[in-house]
Amino acid sequence: MDNIRVLVVDDDKEIAAAISKLLRLEGYEAIEAHTGKEALDRLKDEEFKLIIMDIMMPELDGLSATIRIRDKWNIPIIMLSAKSEDTDKILGLSIGADDYVTKPFNPQELMARVKSQIRRFTTLGAQGQSRNGTMIVVGGLTLNTEAKELFVDGEATRLTPTEYRIIELLMRNAGVVYSADQIYERVWEEQPYSVENTVMVHIRRIREKIEINPREPKYLKVVWGIGYKIEKL
Repeated sequence: MDNIRVLVVDDDKEIAAAISKLLRLEGYEAIEAHTGKEALDRLKDEEFKLIIMDIMMPELDGLSATIRIRDKWNIPIIMLSAKSEDTDKILGLSIGADDYVTKPFNPQELMARVKSQIRRFTTLGAQGQSRNGTMIVVGGLTLNTEAKELFVDGEATRLTPTEYRIIELLMRNAGVVYSADQIYERVWEEQPYSVENTVMVHIRRIREKIEINPREPKYLKVVWGIGYKIEKL
């Protein structure tokens, strides 16, 4: 696992150190930051495959830092918070986080999520891809599965790694309806448990990026009580 570097961002130095130790035991390189601002400075100088981001921090909190990160980078982000309310989880996901773990966390669960995010990000090959990959076309949507790029009416659209995996699943199977559990199982590669809100937030973010009017979607449709699909045009 050489050069797989993870940025651990938490103002509680003991928690940051504990997470870093877990990562190193799994063979990853862990770099710590203790404020959102410090995390942004680190990202300017070093390459990371994953960010583990606490929400409550001084100088720049995790939510604000995530918004700024998403302006420039598509690195997967796992949010950490002592709060377990769904509203906090949904807020973190809605601004671009890929996953969410509540403190106190189970070390095995955290590492499973870390491995899942890194595996998917590495599989995506977010950098240096050829633009001559296989194309999936649905109406005005064009997905280059080699370059891992989505074009909407010819214009490139920035997606997070999780958003890409969802849109690829649905576009490859246009017209097929997937439940939230099925999407979660295929994209997150974990057994689903109370995942409706998590999937729903990602679906909403994708709609905002691909639809002219997200309230009246042309492509990404809800089949009420069943799930989601990309309309076969």
